Amino acid sequence: MQSVFEKLALGEDNPGVFNGEWRGSGGKIDKISPIDGKKLARIRTASDDDYQTSVARAQEAFEKWRKTPGPVRGDTVRRLGNALRELKHELGQLVTLETGKILAEGEGEVQEMIDICDFAVGQSRMLYGLTIQSERKSHRLMEQWHPLGLVAVITAFNFPVAVWSWNAALAAVCGDTTIWKPSEKTPLTAIAVTKIAERVCRETGADPAIFSLLIGDRKAVGQKLADDARIPLVSATGSVAMGLNVAKTVHGRLGKTIMELGGNNALIVCPTADLEMATQSIFFGAVGTAGQRCTSTRRVIMHESVADKVRNKLLAAYKSLPIGNPLDKKTLMGPLIDKGAVDMVQNSIQKLKDEGGEVLYGGERMDLPGGCYMKPCLANAKPNFKIVQEETFGPLLYLLTYRDFDEAIAIQNGVPQGLTSSIFTNDVREAERFVSAVGSDCGIA
Repeated sequence: MQSVFEKLALGEDNPGVFNGEWRGSGGKIDKISPIDGKKLARIRTASDDDYQTSVARAQEAFEKWRKTPGPVRGDTVRRLGNALRELKHELGQLVTLETGKILAEGEGEVQEMIDICDFAVGQSRMLYGLTIQSERKSHRLMEQWHPLGLVAVITAFNFPVAVWSWNAALAAVCGDTTIWKPSEKTPLTAIAVTKIAERVCRETGADPAIFSLLIGDRKAVGQKLADDARIPLVSATGSVAMGLNVAKTVHGRLGKTIMELGGNNALIVCPTADLEMATQSIFFGAVGTAGQRCTSTRRVIMHESVADKVRNKLLAAYKSLPIGNPLDKKTLMGPLIDKGAVDMVQNSIQKLKDEGGEVLYGGERMDLPGGCYMKPCLANAKPNFKIVQEETFGPLLYLLTYRDFDEAIAIQNGVPQGLTSSIFTNDVREAERFVSAVGSDCGIA
């Protein structure tokens, strides 16, 4: 861990505010690793004065940045991507230390940052506008895109750096500045990435405040960002409850929002499906990141004719899953983010039992250091169970059955959430209907 901290310029005590300068005069938080319950470092959070100064500095940086040509802005983002490449391994290890993700997922998340930087660089030379014919003689209409301003980026613990990059890289090439409020559960990755961005900006001559950072809780930072009329766009990732609060506040001042919230994602297994392929996908989708993805598989909707086979294959996979220290390359599932996350999943399991559901495997807290490990839970359930209608952010998978395809689609769409959906079939008619207007109602299908 020491070498990772040294290469990423982290210490035992770290300022959690960056606005061109590092500071942090608010309260202090200790970051505890879910891997073993040990303290990683201490972070000094944002005070009200830090907040006000940072927003003012981001505004100041925007005034200059928006005048910078798009391809020049793209060069800063290109160099940011290269700097992330150089430290991919160390950043991946830090993601693992903070979140409990396995190493492959930690480095995979850093790769997502690199990929979006590559994409954004191309976009910096593609900020096109249309020329439109007018019905009036000797007139035409011209479309031209202008930078928007400050963008607040509120991110969650489960993807502590990738989500920031999706917003920040694109905002930067568009001439906007970002103020990042990461989860207080993953502050060190945010500090490390911001330090890299600062170094790149100083090398290119850009104002480092285009990538500002404010670490603090909902009251000290999050609510202020949502309520601040100087910030025209707030991008928030997290729970539905958080999203509702942010949306009400931002829209109450006629601001703009980008929301990435909960998912109650379903996967349909049809009679003609390749069951081996389907089972592997279900397994990875349900236990990857310990079920703590907005895109995690929550519900499996199996045709009655294949339900027993799928259930047995999943049981075998769950029983053989290597759970433990995510720094061990043999581990496929590490801990949840904290003890409270385990409690929350177990509370959902109890509600499932109370409604008549059957636990087939797992759900127990494991006797491992830190107290954040649990066996993933596989359970028989019914679509109308209240708990099935809700998202449980953890490794809890519901097995449901259907008789005909209409029923499968109805079950798939029969929850308030809609994010991702999948189907396994070799029937072209089923596949085409699934992606049609009368199929899945999810944004990703």
